[in-house]
Amino acid sequence: MTDENSHLLYFYGTECTHCHEMNPLHERLAEEEGLHLKKIEMWHNAQNAAYYEELEDGRCGGVPFYYNLQTKAFICGNCDYEKLKAWAKGE
Repeated sequence: MTDENSHLLYFYGTECTHCHEMNPLHERLAEEEGLHLKKIEMWHNAQNAAYYEELEDGRCGGVPFYYNLQTKAFICGNCDYEKLKAWAKGE
């Protein structure tokens, strides 16, 4: 589930196991809260990788990386559902 207009950015890599582990939480967030992520693949897309580097600014060093354009809050790596939901809702 992706929303190209979302302020909730999710950077991932196609072959990233940790990223795939987060997919059920993304689906739950959409179903329970109506919040959708803009998915941005950055391992095979130089433009997306540059955008990731701009926002990530050396804080995480990998994916998954979540960035909220409204609050500027971010999450590095995997997390539990409650943390993902709080980030997405700006809490």
